[in-house]
Amino acid sequence: MTGFSTLLYKEVLRFWKVSFQTVGAPVLTSVLYLMIFSHVLEEHVEVFAGVSYTSFLVPGLIMMSVLQNAFANSSSSLIQSKITGNLVFVLLPPISYREFYAAYVLASVLRGAFVGLGVGLAALPFADLAPQSPLWIAAFALMGGAMLGSLGVVAGIWAEKFDQLAGFQNFLIMPLTMLSGVFYSIHSLPAFWQAVSHVNPFFYMIDGFRYGFFGQSDVSPWASLGVVVVCLVLVAGLTLNMLSRGYKLRS
Repeated sequence: MTGFSTLLYKEVLRFWKVSFQTVGAPVLTSVLYLMIFSHVLEEHVEVFAGVSYTSFLVPGLIMMSVLQNAFANSSSSLIQSKITGNLVFVLLPPISYREFYAAYVLASVLRGAFVGLGVGLAALPFADLAPQSPLWIAAFALMGGAMLGSLGVVAGIWAEKFDQLAGFQNFLIMPLTMLSGVFYSIHSLPAFWQAVSHVNPFFYMIDGFRYGFFGQSDVSPWASLGVVVVCLVLVAGLTLNMLSRGYKLRS
């Protein structure tokens, strides 16, 4: 496991050395979202009975931060290594593609977890949070981070330039996270947009994660768990297939 542990250490150190940018900045962005939306809508919106809008908003912001930063970690690391030419030093050692995948994804999960924890701690003065089911919270956070870390590997392998990676993030990851129920319950939407939300896997990650805090959700947490597990298996399978063939890495 020396190759795996070394690569994992390298990936964790990569984002931790600039944690002011990779952890602190996303936490600040989420807190700004919280302050603005809670100030505007706190007195006008009640999504769940007995739950203030600010409290409802916090888990969504935490999970959104976890997902976006997990994706950013693996995708940015790979595209930077490809463009600077130092990816060869990762590919030359006898590290299997499974170890390669595990190291990048686990580092992404850790970065997402650090950012999510930071958002949660920063939000404590604004909202009364008493998690009811910590296991649901941990399950959705870990699987969501792993899925977005895997998508980040896919994007990093596929992209050849920074603007291609930015397009992947801006036109796929960002819309899916922003339209996943972070700021609202899908029950407040017209029927058509409710149906659209139900085909967005990010919705199930955030809704299941929120269930862990309040014991209330838009859909059954078991249904959300099933969708997330299937999506994670599919994305992980795609990523491992690309790595095993050396797609755009060894050719």
